[in-house]
Amino acid sequence: MTARRLPVAAALTALLLTGCAPALDSSGGKSTDRAPHTLARPAAPRSLPPVVDRVPTRDRVVFLTYDDGAERDPAFIDLVRERRLPVTMFLTDSVVGPGYAHFARLRAVGASIQNHTLDHPALPGLPYAGQRAEICGQQNKLRSRFGIRPHLFRPPYGRYDTTTRQAAAGCGIRAVVLARATLDGNAALTFTRGARRLAPGDIVSVPATEALALSLHARTTRLLELIEKAGLRVGRLEDHLS
Repeated sequence: MTARRLPVAAALTALLLTGCAPALDSSGGKSTDRAPHTLARPAAPRSLPPVVDRVPTRDRVVFLTYDDGAERDPAFIDLVRERRLPVTMFLTDSVVGPGYAHFARLRAVGASIQNHTLDHPALPGLPYAGQRAEICGQQNKLRSRFGIRPHLFRPPYGRYDTTTRQAAAGCGIRAVVLARATLDGNAALTFTRGARRLAPGDIVSVPATEALALSLHARTTRLLELIEKAGLRVGRLEDHLS
């Protein structure tokens, strides 16, 4: 089935903030709106990108997203190619380091590359200029590396405030992407809200770190088994957030 492309501003309005699990600020409390602490001019409120952890869709799809870029498993590239998986990689420049060639190979077999900041800081409470530097800086890095300018952004630790959304808007971001489900190190799913099972439109986060016993290939393979058991398949997130 061809994915139905839904405009972010229209189709995802119901998921703004109240539709997502409460994000945490750097002190561990709920994220709060903070005025910019800089003379730099933030985006107008009406132009703020939505914050989403799932996508309203009639397709029986879920979306696989991977954070940071610390784990570079060659077998994962083979899995993405063989299964034609439309995965989304949210990359942090300081984490990827010299590993951009690995992600160029992933992109060549169908992976999408998106923004996860330059240095992976907790963003809430930082001034507008600082948040913009983290987000726009990685936009520029990814453009220089891949010739692309991402339109999706995942804030480190899932933490954001209104200043984050203002800075993201100023960097050309169309949606701030969280996740309703997260795959843990034992390849089990945990959920931030709602039913404790996968449902159409869910965004799934797969943290990537070499410290886990199971490889990225092994964890993703187990996740695909859970997705298939639920009668779902993997969709391309970018096709649903235009």
